[in-house]
Amino acid sequence: MNREESYKLLKENLFNNNLLKHCLAVEAIMRGLAEKLGGSPEIWGIAGLLHDIDYEQTKDDALKHSLIGAEMLKNLGFSDEIVEAVKTHNEAHSIAPEGLMAKSLFVCDPMSGLIVAATLVLPSKNIKELTVENVLNRFKEKAFARGANREIIKQCEPLLGLPLEEFAKISLEAMKGISKQLEL
Repeated sequence: MNREESYKLLKENLFNNNLLKHCLAVEAIMRGLAEKLGGSPEIWGIAGLLHDIDYEQTKDDALKHSLIGAEMLKNLGFSDEIVEAVKTHNEAHSIAPEGLMAKSLFVCDPMSGLIVAATLVLPSKNIKELTVENVLNRFKEKAFARGANREIIKQCEPLLGLPLEEFAKISLEAMKGISKQLEL
């Protein structure tokens, strides 16, 4: 399934506009990480795009989230690599991600939320004005964007070999590249 078909599939399963934008943000970061780490931007992007495909079905049961999505994607013929990345991105399962794509998805999911939250507290609410320094300062504020799990974000260094600052830069630049789609 190519990107266009994957996005159509996503829109058939998710109806919340903010959730769709979250998936687009994770897709963009995954593409940026693929370029940096030698992965396929198309394949990694699709994994990011579809990572929450089951969210509306499972939002009331965190222990089902990502397992149902992974099963859906497996049944549709997606690669084992994408299926595994989707399955292991939900920390509620305590399944260690294997492979660079899965590790990337694991850490970029919460980073996208931190960047969105950091953008929304700017007076302009414009991501183009957000800096890596802003993101890192917000990262240090434990009470800010509590849903963006800092412990997972910090795994960028041991899992990907990327210092936090570099990971934040790749993530922010990727999201700035699709600012119109994100409406930020």
